[in-house]
Amino acid sequence: MSKYGIGQPVLRFEDPRLLRGQGRFINDVNLHGQAHAVFVRSPHAHAKINSIDIEEAKKAPGVVAVLTGHDVVADGLGMPKANMPRKRPDGKPMYAPQRPPLVTDRVRYVGDPVVMVVADTLAEAKDAAELVNIEYDPLPSVTATEDTVKPGAPVVWPDCPDNISNNVERGNKAATDEAIKGAAKVIKRRYVITRVHAQYMEPRGTLATYDQGEDRLTLYADVQYPHRVRNMLAQNVFKVPESKMRVIAQDVGGGFGTKGWQYVEHRLTLWAARKLLRPVKWTCERSEAVMADEHGRDNIGEIELALDKDNKFVALRLNMLANIGAYVGSDRNLLSPFGMIGTVLGVYLIPKAYINVVGVLSNTNPTAPYRGAGRPEAIYLIERLIDDAARELGIDRIELRRKNMLPESALPYQSPVGPFYDCGKFEENLDMALKLADVAGFAGRKAESQKRGKLRGLGIVNAIEQAAGTAQPEYAEIRFNPSGTAALLMGTKAQGQGHETMFKQILHERLGIDPKDVQYIDGDTDRVAFGMGTNGSRSTVLGGSALFMAAGKVIEKGKRIAGHLLEAGEQDIEFKEGNFTVKGTDKTVPLKQVAMAAFNPTKWPKGGFEGGLYENATYLGQKDTFPNGCHICEVEVDPDTGEVKLDRYSVVDDVGTVMNPIGLKGQIHGGVAQGVGQILSEQVVWDRESGQLLTASFLDYAMPRADTMCSMEIKSNPVPTQYNPLGAKGAGEAGTVGAMPVVMNAIMDALAPLGVKDVAMPATAQNVWRAMQEAKG
Repeated sequence: MSKYGIGQPVLRFEDPRLLRGQGRFINDVNLHGQAHAVFVRSPHAHAKINSIDIEEAKKAPGVVAVLTGHDVVADGLGMPKANMPRKRPDGKPMYAPQRPPLVTDRVRYVGDPVVMVVADTLAEAKDAAELVNIEYDPLPSVTATEDTVKPGAPVVWPDCPDNISNNVERGNKAATDEAIKGAAKVIKRRYVITRVHAQYMEPRGTLATYDQGEDRLTLYADVQYPHRVRNMLAQNVFKVPESKMRVIAQDVGGGFGTKGWQYVEHRLTLWAARKLLRPVKWTCERSEAVMADEHGRDNIGEIELALDKDNKFVALRLNMLANIGAYVGSDRNLLSPFGMIGTVLGVYLIPKAYINVVGVLSNTNPTAPYRGAGRPEAIYLIERLIDDAARELGIDRIELRRKNMLPESALPYQSPVGPFYDCGKFEENLDMALKLADVAGFAGRKAESQKRGKLRGLGIVNAIEQAAGTAQPEYAEIRFNPSGTAALLMGTKAQGQGHETMFKQILHERLGIDPKDVQYIDGDTDRVAFGMGTNGSRSTVLGGSALFMAAGKVIEKGKRIAGHLLEAGEQDIEFKEGNFTVKGTDKTVPLKQVAMAAFNPTKWPKGGFEGGLYENATYLGQKDTFPNGCHICEVEVDPDTGEVKLDRYSVVDDVGTVMNPIGLKGQIHGGVAQGVGQILSEQVVWDRESGQLLTASFLDYAMPRADTMCSMEIKSNPVPTQYNPLGAKGAGEAGTVGAMPVVMNAIMDALAPLGVKDVAMPATAQNVWRAMQEAKG
């Protein structure tokens, strides 16, 4: 097709306005007469609230209202809750404490909101917040995951004395135990995966307004699931019909899963706007974000790999502690890693497996999906374990992987812990990556590093992830105008991925429409009829497939109009590259002309034809997809300081049909950067004794910088899936899934000659240096 079709390297249509500062982010939206909200948050990880004195704050200049949790209760606001069927290890129902919007009795993490101050200006709201006097009685707290289940650990909730919320099991425990018992070799390790924060470019924010005449609430917010947020707010919090609630998400400066769902600030600003009869705005400042937001990762895995005498994998067992924070405000807090840990078997044939994930409560922010949502953790566990197994057994790690890899002939393959791998060329990915990364020349580069006094390490990882889940459908609508131009309305929500470009490419591929003639719309629940939003690499797979189907309906209706215009039977019309043609002739009419005719009754075919040309489709995937690939990384370590430098990075990825190779590379670059950041520098840290948050700003939370990264070689090896009409598998999280384990494996390979067995994540210079000193004895 033309330069705008599927697979073409199209530059992003969004970029010119964004680069010129013409985007509309949440802080760009302002309404006449708006007030500003500031939240007074707990400075304690755990404390009883003895009293809340707001009288001085209420008298401060410009103050409109000072609100507490008692006001929330008095007005009858509801709270969402988790609905996933879960139990505790003792068989009792899951302990899932709901999250109040403002706490009245006991705070349970640093940042727990207690008081909401609303004033005419932001400065006045901040000044008044300083006058709120809350008397706390500090209590013992537990913030470290491993400490939560130790005997005598501080209790987060009195009704749950062991701090265990729930557990999830997969696989056959008895069969796995038996296989491990009879194995020739068993490799067992304990890996700690630290907690991180998304640190998007645009911190969260809301602007809420209430129309008294229509009795209708409107929320402007940077969320990833506008329709789901609307439904939850309407049904669970305000208990009004969805028609009384509108959510608008315009440009979003990064989400990564952390902006997916509804936060307490959303409902509180809406509630305040309705009480005060004026718009209320809240903007999260960078210094507030780590305290206010949900976090990602934070789990400990004890994992065992059993092998036979020929070094074939026979069984895998994983017991994991997953820190879910102080509250379980919705199913979101149960999704990672519980929902995605099944890919812990990687791309390998492991006939017996058992997984047990225990969710523990702590005096920390709730955790939720963050780029990869459990899949990076899963691949980190299996790929680190394979490297450690090869090292312990004295065998080549590439050959150990190759010996146990699922061959193409074994696909489709049903994993013993749930996932269904339908297609892929895993060994081909490995071979392509080995060549792309010039692994054959590694020995020479290692020797050159040694001459300069550096240690060089090589990491090799085979990654696979479960994406585009089939539990939720997606929506697309194509709405033509009488002039022949069109509006494209999507139920997914972009946060920087390039959705507008990608969806216009799909539309052009199917209908031949010039992208300049297409208006792109998403994120507004009044304009888009339905949608489940963007998460889990689902937008192309599900949203794109819905668009594909809607375009098919346009073609079918267009054939009837074209047949009438061309004086031919509908069955004799074919459509190709934007034109309707009578088969076997040169009689043709472009789609744009057909669309214009659809609004002109004099050009309608007879026989009860319904005019207009606007079609929609809702698509539910047949099966989950499994993007996969191979990452290879080389690092240099300074043995004197422990500093780690990335030197080379190569990726071969199979994301199914590639929509746009430029966009795909951008997604992989970004995903790799976030995985690298977690391994080398990022971590949310609390003081273990006091529970104080130590990494609330960029002074202490170390983000990766441009000089942290190195150049990347990226190559595609697409194997389209048959389970959606596009053959797409999803690309948004693939980079992170492979990056975390491959960078750490490279570091461990560099340090192995020194006898280093493990390095605490993140592998900062201090942690690496400390591991080297411990290895020296």
